[in-house]
Amino acid sequence: MAGILYLCATPIGNLEDMTYRCVRILKEVDLIAAEDTRNSIKLLNHFEIDTPMTSYHEFNKIEKAHTLLAALKDGKNIAVITDAGTPGISDPGEELVAMCYEEDIEVNAVPGAAACITAVTSSGQACRRFSFEAFLPKDKKERARVLAEMQQETRTMIVYEAPHHLRATLQELYQALGDRSITLCRELTKRYEEKKKMTLAQAVDYYRENDPRGEYVLVIAGKSKEEVMQEEQSRWEDLSIEEHMQIYLDQDYSKKDAMKAVAKDRGVSKRDIYQALL
Repeated sequence: MAGILYLCATPIGNLEDMTYRCVRILKEVDLIAAEDTRNSIKLLNHFEIDTPMTSYHEFNKIEKAHTLLAALKDGKNIAVITDAGTPGISDPGEELVAMCYEEDIEVNAVPGAAACITAVTSSGQACRRFSFEAFLPKDKKERARVLAEMQQETRTMIVYEAPHHLRATLQELYQALGDRSITLCRELTKRYEEKKKMTLAQAVDYYRENDPRGEYVLVIAGKSKEEVMQEEQSRWEDLSIEEHMQIYLDQDYSKKDAMKAVAKDRGVSKRDIYQALL
């Protein structure tokens, strides 16, 4: 019988955020696959966990995933942990999880701390709908593509960034998105936790004068409904009303329905369209 893969969330700073269940699972499994064993040993020692550990990180994720999968097939129970937070979010864990589903091996998440959720819920930004971008790609073309997609995103966006890249990233975000609202969350759950809500322009100016310190989660407002409506309406400005009408008439709209559609596109009343066509 195959073993079970556990994705165990560990504290993102404050050790008091470790759950009882996570401690129990880490003690009971046969093996712990850790992003950085040197870092994780401190956590295990703190909670008196003596389960064997192996490294599982970005640079060995494919080879090690096959090794871990073989152990699971042999009936071993394995827990995956990262340096901080929930495995499977922007880390090697996702490859192993995908393999487990292909082999019909049970995968259980042991919930706990996650920097992205901690940040967005305390950011003061809209959090009913949000997108998680993690770290922006390093490849220039891929990074440009992601930034272009973010320009059109209406949901709140979450981006991770290291202190030594923060200034450049803020400048890129400002150039791509304009002067959006942003909350910069630093050192979450730690002693010097700090959250600053401002505009992107203000953030660029602030960190020009102040050194970034600690790991950051950036929570950025999406494009507003007003901006979307203005952009949709501006698409039609280069067309005459007659040309605009013809687009719908060519789609077999009745004249009445075409006028309704044109009025909606332009943000005006149907009477305005009627008067313009006289």
